[in-house]
Amino acid sequence: MYKFADYAESANYIKSRISDFRPDVLMILGSGLGFMGDMVENPVYVEYKNIPNFKISTVPDHRGRLVFGKLAGQNVMVMQGRLHCYEGYEAADVAFPVRVAKLLGVHSMLITNASGGINFDYNVGDFMLISDHIRLFDIHPVRGENIEELGDRFFDMTYTYTEEYRQIAKCKAEELGIKIREGVYFYATGPQFETPAEIKAMRILGADAVGMSTIPEVITARHCGLKILGISLITNLAAGMAKKEVTVQEVNEEAEKAETSFAKLVMTVLPEMKG
Repeated sequence: MYKFADYAESANYIKSRISDFRPDVLMILGSGLGFMGDMVENPVYVEYKNIPNFKISTVPDHRGRLVFGKLAGQNVMVMQGRLHCYEGYEAADVAFPVRVAKLLGVHSMLITNASGGINFDYNVGDFMLISDHIRLFDIHPVRGENIEELGDRFFDMTYTYTEEYRQIAKCKAEELGIKIREGVYFYATGPQFETPAEIKAMRILGADAVGMSTIPEVITARHCGLKILGISLITNLAAGMAKKEVTVQEVNEEAEKAETSFAKLVMTVLPEMKG
């Protein structure tokens, strides 16, 4: 289990690399969406492998570094490459950067993912604002001895996804002519894609999309008081819906197609994400 000193050690190392820069928004970018980190102005890069206590991203298209700088007028900390439990990490490892970001001064988190559409009304290429999520079986990211400096032992999840931010995102999407959904994200740890029977069960439970990331970070961000905006890109129809196998290639191709729209949406929403 991590101690407060572990998070502080990581934060102090990063502070030594970014001088007096202080980030306001943490951005965690999903599969195929890491290009946003390349848009940061006057970037300072910090490799995960050099940060004490940080784990290393092993997914091929995840670059494994933090990017600090200005984006759309905001001071941002961008994770170019996230961590996943399917890589062999514990949920606390996956969420470790969120607590470090809190110690660096971050007040909000914008988190994205590539996900499979479960809702029959959804189409590949749609964006979905996460209004809530379902998590059933994995180990909790803040289990163990509570770290009082970062949050209360017991905390509420009713208003996890900040309503104000969702309303802003919907307004900006409408102005840009971008179709955007709002729904429930189901967290499945992977690495295999789900079975058709599992997808049917998720739909019955009320899920609109499914993915293998996001929720450990979201829970931890909620625990330490961050405001949260979550956006899923529907890169495929979930198992059993399209009468074909789900592939990583399909996910990456659809993520690439959505780059322009995604960048426009994020660049218009970011300036409005106030603490």
